[in-house]
Amino acid sequence: MDKKQKIFTFKRGGVHPHENKLTAAQPIVNADVPPLVRIPMAQHLGAPAKVLVSVGDEVKEGQRIGEATGMISAHIHASVSGVVTAIEKANTLTAKQIDFVVIKTGGSFHNWVGEKFPWENLSSQQLVSLVQEAGVVGLGGATFPTHVKLSPPPGKVVETLILNGAECEPYLTIDHRMLLEKSQEILTAIEIVRRILPTIKKVYIGIEINKEDAIDHWTALLAGRSDITVAPLKTRYPQGGEKQLIQAITGKEVPTKGLPADIGVLVENVSTMNAIYEAVVHHKPLIERGLTYTGKGVAKPGNYKVRIGTPISHLIESYGKPEKFAAMISGGPMMGLEIPDENIPVVKSTSGIVFLSPQEDYKVEDRPCIRCAKCLAVCPIGLMPTELAKLADNFLVEEAAGIGLFDCIECGACAYICPSKIPLVGLIRYGKEFYKRKQAQAKK
Repeated sequence: MDKKQKIFTFKRGGVHPHENKLTAAQPIVNADVPPLVRIPMAQHLGAPAKVLVSVGDEVKEGQRIGEATGMISAHIHASVSGVVTAIEKANTLTAKQIDFVVIKTGGSFHNWVGEKFPWENLSSQQLVSLVQEAGVVGLGGATFPTHVKLSPPPGKVVETLILNGAECEPYLTIDHRMLLEKSQEILTAIEIVRRILPTIKKVYIGIEINKEDAIDHWTALLAGRSDITVAPLKTRYPQGGEKQLIQAITGKEVPTKGLPADIGVLVENVSTMNAIYEAVVHHKPLIERGLTYTGKGVAKPGNYKVRIGTPISHLIESYGKPEKFAAMISGGPMMGLEIPDENIPVVKSTSGIVFLSPQEDYKVEDRPCIRCAKCLAVCPIGLMPTELAKLADNFLVEEAAGIGLFDCIECGACAYICPSKIPLVGLIRYGKEFYKRKQAQAKK
């Protein structure tokens, strides 16, 4: 990395948790195909998909088994060939009593990369339709349907595309590996997105400086090009937050209750860009994703390409788990969710499976707030987390909404820094849910 390169970062707050990037040097490998997959119909923001198959049906890998039920929704596809053995109601980490399609693996697999389809002469709408048909959603964690992001509202002109390769969460390294191993695919995806949105004038690839090999790789790859720029980012959490990334690179701020398109920006995660490439060039649905399986004491930590619907128990059988651990997390330890059951499957949002050691246990008894204001200092939005949490805890959600409840991005910086270990993010998240329930009841 050129020491003269400008290093970008956001303006306020942030923390620097222990990185623990144990798998940064490990290439992505294919995980074992499980004997059975459990595929939920809600793996995205928006309305759940509608089940299209019945018990006893034979399905092929890549076959659509769930149909999007609205604009903000996404199709779901079979990640394996086999027979549908059950359609059942179960909980995911983010939704209750969702339809699951259970498939017993059997039959042949499709060689997706063996076929390439010409796309250069397709229209913008045809390209968006391919992305939509493939069920592509944001793979950085938000799972917003990608075809919607690629279709900005009338009057919104996107001039800047930012690729998010920050990967600021501790432990996670899958995006780091994508940057190194899938650079040509990501470059093609950039051209696809530019064809969809020809108003894009500038492209940035944001990479934290703790990934110096990725910065060097992309700098060499883009030598002589002025339309695509590597933007080295300070290693600082939550550098990969969408609003923080935009502010760091462009200096612009997304308005409250606004979207990046309001200021002419589109942000896509690097893994999402690879999925766009596969959807358009290979007509491959989103039936698997890369994730980091890691933690201190894990027998075979690594970066794995895993079939959607693979039970966590199958990964544990294949790659082990620590003898003692405090929590098993889906995603990273800062924003991820605890996995209560090993039968929970890998879904489109599963960027990692992280085992936290007893020494990293965050479930300690909280104590009263000591008014130290550390949570205010690290909040990247400039909110008062302790006040929001207190109001939410006392069901005063309208008052909380008035001081920025819904501006909170739930990054976890406040809870991380709190010496009293108050579950600030959990309380704020509950406050948002309670507010929405009250609003819905008021409309009845």
